[in-house]
Amino acid sequence: MSGTVQWGVREAGDLGAALAALSGRFHNRLSTAQAVREQHGHTTTWHDNMPPDAVVFAQSTEDVVDVVKICAEHRVPIIPFGTGTSLEGQVNAPYGGISIDLSQMDQVLDVHAEDLDCVVQPGVTRKRLNEELRATGLFFPIDPGADASIGGMVGTRASGTNAVRYGTMKDNVLALKAVMADGSVIHTGTRAKKSSAGYDLTRLLVGSEGTLGIVTEITLKLHGIPEAVAGGVCPFQTLEDACNAVIATIQSGIPVARIELLDDLQVRASNAYSKLELREVPTLFLEFHGTEAGVKEQSELFGEIAEDLGGGPFEWADDPDVRARLWQARHDAYFADLYLRPGVDGVATDVCVPISRLAECILATKADIDRLGLVAPIVGHVGDGNFHVSVMVDMDDKAEVARVESFMEALVERAIAMDGTCTGEHGVGHGKTKYLDAELGGAVDVMKTIKKALDPLNILNPGKIVRI
Repeated sequence: MSGTVQWGVREAGDLGAALAALSGRFHNRLSTAQAVREQHGHTTTWHDNMPPDAVVFAQSTEDVVDVVKICAEHRVPIIPFGTGTSLEGQVNAPYGGISIDLSQMDQVLDVHAEDLDCVVQPGVTRKRLNEELRATGLFFPIDPGADASIGGMVGTRASGTNAVRYGTMKDNVLALKAVMADGSVIHTGTRAKKSSAGYDLTRLLVGSEGTLGIVTEITLKLHGIPEAVAGGVCPFQTLEDACNAVIATIQSGIPVARIELLDDLQVRASNAYSKLELREVPTLFLEFHGTEAGVKEQSELFGEIAEDLGGGPFEWADDPDVRARLWQARHDAYFADLYLRPGVDGVATDVCVPISRLAECILATKADIDRLGLVAPIVGHVGDGNFHVSVMVDMDDKAEVARVESFMEALVERAIAMDGTCTGEHGVGHGKTKYLDAELGGAVDVMKTIKKALDPLNILNPGKIVRI
């Protein structure tokens, strides 16, 4: 995949003049060091490192405004950067330009516990936010595997293990403050839980990957820490049975908080890396939230479904430390996978399909993996039809790279044919732009029209999502 992306032509700006102006404004908060630039031009991906020409470390909305105005004046690209955990090259700089690092904008500005919301800067990470919220009895539920920044999670419309109950970022962002391509600052909403006032600009910016505006404040919905939490693991003899158990659980209306699938290879990897002792068969990780009575009822209902499909026994993890260890193992799945084949690269991808097609899609994907002789564990947030494949690939083996590319193409084509999507949560970046026409058709032209209207100079993260 590396080196295969074909970029459109973009009018060159006056980089020297922009750097001179930025240096005068930011002094020791601007870096052109090679190591810093490379750090900001690469993510957990198999795409080439594409470093920016310089990195500016912003500390306020005013800083972002100044960077945008200088770059707009000299037609130089701007690439927002949070923690660099994106998977489809969202922070790479194919045209060079200025990476604006928002990690120092890391304040929790307000917590309105009585209204179940808070206001944060984009550099706050999800783990730190929940640490600060703990004393209020509230938590923020969106949990992608990495300790991502909230700004980055907004940019990619992030999801995670809790999405089946609490939704994704689009469901948990009330309002944004954003700097637009001309340096103007807008507010996209209020703290009200609903509104019919005009276009939904909040939803437009959530998932836009920094191509329409740079987010500098986020108003988030919060949720009460549940009275009771219970969960555990449930093994199955076959992958099909595990998938069918997920489908039956969701279709039965059981309000499961988390339901994650690990195939047998992923269980083997997680056992070795996270020191677990699970049976190496397809396994579901589950968690239930609610009252003591509600959690007990939900667990029993799931147990009946699992038993009917030959699953079990359902092994409870009542101890919070044991449960935390299981979920940490789930979040560490990618790193565990790297040990399955030391010395090669891991390429993570995801698709999402309607829940009724989940088993069919996963089984066909597994068949492709076996046919092509790939080392590629499957793991996923299957409660909402989303699953991931981490392919271990030797980038120096051209034949193997070609097999992986064909596998990726088939995976996406299958998901789209099932009325699904090329990406459930990783986002588009530049890695999946080529699939949008097949998935969305004429809607891509509407996206381009919006991009041109809001960013006529094409300076905001150019080359991502849509190609102008």
